[in-house]
Amino acid sequence: MNILDLKEEPEHIPTLADWHHNEWAHLNPDDNVQKRIDKMQSYLGRELIPCTFIAKERNRLAGSAAIVKHDMDTKLELSPWLASVFVAPEYRQKGIGTKLVLHVMGKAKDEGISTLHLFTPNKEKFYKDLGWSTFSEELYRGEEVAIMKLFLSKP
Repeated sequence: MNILDLKEEPEHIPTLADWHHNEWAHLNPDDNVQKRIDKMQSYLGRELIPCTFIAKERNRLAGSAAIVKHDMDTKLELSPWLASVFVAPEYRQKGIGTKLVLHVMGKAKDEGISTLHLFTPNKEKFYKDLGWSTFSEELYRGEEVAIMKLFLSKP
């Protein structure tokens, strides 16, 4: 398995947009697949934020993770965010999600970012096992979510 910056293989954007839309459309009802494609294409610049990373297993797209400036419109004071952590069903339970998250954490730390945030409706234990802590739970767009953070260096 290898992890690449999406800008190295942007041909995967339509597949990722479709996967993400199917997984999270209920949290972003105003989005559609084309809006997601457009957003991902805007992530292809040189900066770390925003940026999407992809996992490939035997040369096939297996998952993604991103680092973005904002991921919750109700928490604009928090930045940056780990977002769009997704592993295709046939590749789950193989450590790919963990490797993607650790990759983003490493990139963020290398860039001098001291704290990352995320929200999750149902993967709190997964992130806690990677060192994240929950600092809030709230209803977001009709779903109960845990808002978590990770200190990459001492605050």
